[in-house]
Amino acid sequence: MFLANVIGDVVSTHKNETLDGKKLLLIRRTDLKGNPDGSVELIALDVVNAGAGDRVLVVQEGSSARKIFGDERMPVQAVIVGVVDRVDLDDE
Repeated sequence: MFLANVIGDVVSTHKNETLDGKKLLLIRRTDLKGNPDGSVELIALDVVNAGAGDRVLVVQEGSSARKIFGDERMPVQAVIVGVVDRVDLDDE
């Protein structure tokens, strides 16, 4: 799992049938303090109704992400599983 910021929507009218009705968001991975970590952006399926500007919790492993939907055929690599309210670090 990792933290990310939602930076946009992805609209696709033609896609794999297992993705029909699913919301796709563009995310940018962050460090624990919310700073971009330099990774490339990812497209993630949203199951928690996140939106632009939200800080989110993401599952990235393909098989773990597919288990959320119970469909091993689904072409998904990242799923947004939570909207983060805050991160409390013990060293601060």
